[in-house]
Amino acid sequence: MLYTHNWILQHIRGFMAEANLTHQQYNVLRILRGSHPQPLSTLQIRDRMLDKMSDTSRIVDRLIKKKLVKKTACENDRRLVDIAITRRGMAILQELDGREQELDELLGGLSESEAETLSQLLDKVRATKAEEEPTHS
Repeated sequence: MLYTHNWILQHIRGFMAEANLTHQQYNVLRILRGSHPQPLSTLQIRDRMLDKMSDTSRIVDRLIKKKLVKKTACENDRRLVDIAITRRGMAILQELDGREQELDELLGGLSESEAETLSQLLDKVRATKAEEEPTHS
């Protein structure tokens, strides 16, 4: 599984590099697009990220420098900031959306039935592990 994970990640990195993005930045942009026009806090973004260990603040700062997201003071709590995707960020995602077929082709050797079976097996692996993990109160 790790070998295949790294192989897929290598291809995704190449795909994202053409847009001058990391896969974590791409993930943040997609999260923000999903909440648009509502902004999100960095904590809300982190909770939705695929890679929970990512430094969300640093990723957001890099996206701000690229003018793909903007940061504003939260109206309800001035100690917090709201993060929203910009038009430029939306345009980058739209360009990448047009190329999703390239990513889908990474699993092109699988039939639809095999892809469904793989998805179910991976869900089962995660569900089994989730049952074993202690809950945090």
